[in-house]
Amino acid sequence: MAKLNFRKISEPYEIENFFTLATHHSGVRLPSAYAERATIYGAFIGDHLAGGYMLVTKPDYRTLMFVPDHCKREHAFFGNSAYEMMEINALWLGTRIKTPQMQLRFWTNLILTVFFCRKKYLLLLSNTKNKTILRLVQMANPTILYEGPPQLAGGQSKHQSIRVGYTTRWSILLHFPRYLKEIADRKRRFKETRRAQIAH
Repeated sequence: MAKLNFRKISEPYEIENFFTLATHHSGVRLPSAYAERATIYGAFIGDHLAGGYMLVTKPDYRTLMFVPDHCKREHAFFGNSAYEMMEINALWLGTRIKTPQMQLRFWTNLILTVFFCRKKYLLLLSNTKNKTILRLVQMANPTILYEGPPQLAGGQSKHQSIRVGYTTRWSILLHFPRYLKEIADRKRRFKETRRAQIAH
């Protein structure tokens, strides 16, 4: 079975390749300058970039651009220091990360990386039409800050509706068994599909 390896992406040509693939999978083209404030992690199968994500640990956060000002005034969450927050962006998994074991390795790496950033709050942004990502985000027991159409300034998007929320690093870790159950269910379905294909 192909092995999935992770490493930080920093070379300009690798960053451009990452953004191109992330745009293809997510439908959002982030500004190139955004990468200067982010740490980009790539998931590689051999030399092939098969997935990845970006972590931003200092303000300003793109995730919060989509929250209306009245929500920011009314929600107690925005009384917290922005330096206690972080965000995940440009998260994508390519088709080569197809087995449950590889998916488990991907999500475990992401969760542990977030946890050891030692930020109190993790901001979450999802396309509401991407039911797979929504389901995975929901496992972290997030608090929803805003749901509605995205603001297009500063980045092109084809999404009609997004959801912005937050969770904590401890909540992600404590709810990790939910991810294990999800992967176990996928593994069972994967085996059933393979058996059905062989039978026919």
